[in-house]
Amino acid sequence: MPTEGSLKSSGSASSQRTQPPIIAFTASAVAVFFFGSTFVPVKKFDVGDGMFFQWVLCFAIWTVGAIVHFIQRSPIFWHLAMVGGFLWATGNIMVVPIVKTIGLALGLLLWASFNMLTGWAISRFGWFGLDPEPVQNPILSYVGVALSVISIIMFLFITTDDQSSQPTEECDQINACERGLRRQPVKADEKRTDNKNDESWVQSLSPLQKKVLGCSLAIIAGILYGSSFVPVLYIKNQGKKNTPGYEGASQNDLDYVPAQCVGIFVASTIYFFIYCVAMNKRGKVYPETIIPGLLSGALLASASCGWSVANRYLTSVVSFPIITAGPGFIAAVWGVLMFKEVKGLKNYVLLIVGFCFILAGSLAIVFSKA
Repeated sequence: MPTEGSLKSSGSASSQRTQPPIIAFTASAVAVFFFGSTFVPVKKFDVGDGMFFQWVLCFAIWTVGAIVHFIQRSPIFWHLAMVGGFLWATGNIMVVPIVKTIGLALGLLLWASFNMLTGWAISRFGWFGLDPEPVQNPILSYVGVALSVISIIMFLFITTDDQSSQPTEECDQINACERGLRRQPVKADEKRTDNKNDESWVQSLSPLQKKVLGCSLAIIAGILYGSSFVPVLYIKNQGKKNTPGYEGASQNDLDYVPAQCVGIFVASTIYFFIYCVAMNKRGKVYPETIIPGLLSGALLASASCGWSVANRYLTSVVSFPIITAGPGFIAAVWGVLMFKEVKGLKNYVLLIVGFCFILAGSLAIVFSKA
């Protein structure tokens, strides 16, 4: 007959089993929506080559990281976790060219797919010194990966209406206002030079070159994003085994967010400094993108916090498919309904079917763990 103490223990265990899934899936939903909406605030603004914008975005990420550091009562700062921030920031500098060449919807779908595949492979096979995470049904896991690969191939056949290939009416008005404020006539030669500097390597590409460049950068960015959690997972694994130097390492992913945010801001500052030196006073700074950049950075950092909370209760083999598949759908909805990036019945069919494949693949990977 169970004692009163055992009943309390059983009730407590039942409560713990019920509460973590609610927290985990709520945090996952927040992460999915925020990741998919990250670049919506800045989509209508001219960000030039994106280097100044990404620095502003990363500053906002660092600010949120500092807030999390105080909320978590200043946990141990692991410098190794900053490496993940460096990897993420390196992928992030490719986002603006990706959006300008293949659009927000297709770009995010591609890098989210490779983000998922990279994270799954690292966790499943234990790459980079991590302990491999076993699954109950390996065949189902591999089927999920195959479905995700098929979705990626389908996304490559989607053609996007690149609205950034031509100057927008808003940008023309901004340029006209700036010229009016200077109250200096702009000569034809100067105008041609300004347009050449603004359009440069992205806008001068052919549609095929844009497609190849944008898809290639999206793949690289996805791999970097998927690898950015490796340092944190490595610290946690070593902490579980009480490896010298890692004793007492927190198993709460949220405790590593501040270090990752610092790594992101440091890396972005280094890249921006190199850019300024290389451009030799010809770099483009757009003040009107500061507020949208801060909003985008806050969304990204908040999404990362949600992901970290989900990782606390779900293994990375489960959380990666859920949180990397969802943002593609959110971005596609934004891209189709608001920005009109994807048009035509063929593209709509490819987009919907491709997303169904990646969703089915993600669910297969999740259920293979059960």
